[in-house]
Amino acid sequence: MAATANPEMLTRKIKLWDINAHITCRLCEGYLIDATTVTECLHTFCRSCLVKYLEENNTCPTCRIVIHQSHPLQYIGHDRTMQDIVYKLVPGLQEAEMKKQRDFYQKLGMEVPGDIKGELCNMKIHPDSQRNGELKSEDPASKEAGEEKAEEDNDYHRSDEQVSICLECNSSKLRGLKRKWIRCSAQATVLHLKKFIAKKLNLTSFNELDILCNEEILGKDHTLKFVVVTRWRFKKSPLLLHYRPKMDLL
Repeated sequence: MAATANPEMLTRKIKLWDINAHITCRLCEGYLIDATTVTECLHTFCRSCLVKYLEENNTCPTCRIVIHQSHPLQYIGHDRTMQDIVYKLVPGLQEAEMKKQRDFYQKLGMEVPGDIKGELCNMKIHPDSQRNGELKSEDPASKEAGEEKAEEDNDYHRSDEQVSICLECNSSKLRGLKRKWIRCSAQATVLHLKKFIAKKLNLTSFNELDILCNEEILGKDHTLKFVVVTRWRFKKSPLLLHYRPKMDLL
C-alpha cells in the first residue's frame, strides 16, 4: 500500500531563525551579501568579508582547510544560487542592499551602474496590481512600460557599468590579438575573456589559457569589477591583462 503524505508535514512552517546558520556569513555574522563560496570545501561567505580575510590568510574561516598556499583568491567563486535563496528568504534584504549601493555611488558623485539600476527597477512592487488574490487587467500605459523594459533587458549588458581592457599576449607560443582593446560589462568574468580569446585565436579549448593581472593568475569566476577593485592599482587607466598558455602546457 502506498504511504499517504501527512498534511501537517506539507504545511509545516519553518521559522527564519531556524535556518539563519545556513544563510549568514561566519565572518560578519550578517546575512550573505554577494555570496561567495570556497571551491575546496563549499563554505560560503560575503564576498567582501572573504576577500578581506584572504588578504592575510589562506585557509577557510570555517573549517580551516588550506584553500591554496599562495593564491587562495583564485579558488573562490560567486554563488548566485545561494544569494537568490537568501534574498527570497529574508524580507527586504535585497531592496536594502541595492539602496545602500545606490546611495554609495551617489555620495561619491558617480553614476549608478546599470546593473544596480536594473535590480532596483525589478524590485519595485505595485500594490494595486493584486486585489483579493486576483490580478487586475494591465492598462495600456503599464503595458507599454513593460515592453520598453523588455527592450532594455535585451541590450546585451550595454547599460551595465563598463570596463576598458587591454589584452596583451606575453608568450611567444601564442599570437597577439588584432584588436587588443575592448570594452565590456563589469559583470563579465575571466572565463568570458578566456572564451573570447580562444575564439579569436582559433584555439581548441579556452582551458588552454591563463589570464594574469600584475603577474598573478586570475580565477575563472572573478568578475572584471572584482579584478579592478582588488587587483588593479591604476584606477583611472584601462585594465591591463595578459594571457598565455597554461603553465602545464609550456
